[in-house]
Amino acid sequence: VQLQASGGGLVQAGGSLRLSCTASGSILSINAMGWYRQAPGKQRELVASIPSGGSAKYADSVKGRFTISRDNAKNTVYLQMNSLKPEDTAVYYCNAGLKSSWSLPLTNYWGQGTQVTVSS
Repeated sequence: VQLQASGGGLVQAGGSLRLSCTASGSILSINAMGWYRQAPGKQRELVASIPSGGSAKYADSVKGRFTISRDNAKNTVYLQMNSLKPEDTAVYYCNAGLKSSWSLPLTNYWGQGTQVTVSS
């Protein structure tokens, strides 16, 4: 199983970016999917998560600016980031809890990370 993230880049403050992350390989079912970020010298933190059914959750710092969504048919999770601020600069990682087969437990997988840089 692999998670492939894309969509990062350099943007000016106030701008927008859209991140995508697609899970591929042997996948039976996907539970929650989410995005985390890690800025230099800081711990990795949850940005947003979305369950297979139910409401999304957001970090307080991104509420009203970021929107997480998923396309279950494509095993893909998105993060639409608007009104970006310099403090949003970080490496963004996607995450998915999924089962590869009935005999294996639910396992957490991480994408490779994509850099988001917001200039002031």
